[in-house]
Amino acid sequence: MTAQTENTRTVDTERETLLRVLEEQRGNLRYAVRGLTDEQARRRTTASALCLGGVVKHVARGEKHWVRFILEGDPGTDYESPETYAVHEDSFRLLEGETLQGVLEEYERVAASTERIVRDLPDLEVAQKLPTAPWFPEDTSWTAREVLLHIIAENAQHNGHADIIREELDGQKTMG
Repeated sequence: MTAQTENTRTVDTERETLLRVLEEQRGNLRYAVRGLTDEQARRRTTASALCLGGVVKHVARGEKHWVRFILEGDPGTDYESPETYAVHEDSFRLLEGETLQGVLEEYERVAASTERIVRDLPDLEVAQKLPTAPWFPEDTSWTAREVLLHIIAENAQHNGHADIIREELDGQKTMG
């Protein structure tokens, strides 16, 4: 086996492992919302503004944003803008006309797109400079690998939120 073949296989194994772990996180969230009505998916059960449908909508939106970042870099988002803040806040709730089924279908479309794009990358070292934002160090870049790890972490964090919201809603648990 040549060094290039060995390297390609290692990269593909890493890539597939990251995609598998991300899909496991997505599966946990889909499990947390199983069997809910739109009314239940909109209901807030804690002091936070989060609802289960909003969690699905938010992670789908975030994944789509971060995968686009891998390809195109920072779109120049103005994080100080009230409009940006409003769009962000709306990503945590089901708005009039939105349904749980609709946000789950979008989540599936985003997942399929992510998998295609990540598999088509030349390698996971593709990097983009992070946007200027108070929560990112200045002049820092993230590789596709780091972005995927961030997406996985975001999904895991929001899965915890979903577990709490669902348990408060009707006693159902993702685990146990």
